[in-house]
Amino acid sequence: QVQLVESGGGLMQAGGSLRLSCAASGRTFSNYAMAWFRQAPGKERDIVAAITRSGGSTYYAASVKGRFTISRDNAKNTVYLQMNSLKPEDTAVYYCAADATIRVRFAISTQEYDYWGQGTQVTVSS
Repeated sequence: QVQLVESGGGLMQAGGSLRLSCAASGRTFSNYAMAWFRQAPGKERDIVAAITRSGGSTYYAASVKGRFTISRDNAKNTVYLQMNSLKPEDTAVYYCAADATIRVRFAISTQEYDYWGQGTQVTVSS
């Protein structure tokens, strides 16, 4: 069992930056690939970014590539999402998720992730 707790959300003007954190506890953090998803009102939960167990490889949704950066610190059991050049369309609840399965590709669907945090709200005003 892995417990995930997100923090760092808030209200930001367009063009600003926020850094989300997700602290993990329970099992060995480095055993899990990690990802950030987001869900806007009335929409499905979609992947934003993912990172391998070592942190050596990352994946980004096209809508955030070049603006967001995912990283992890296995010594601190934490995964981060640095969000720059924020846009109103980035407004959503952001969730971190852990994937226990060893894969040859990134998991990009919600069904592939085993553990979820409670989410943190990010609101970007125009």
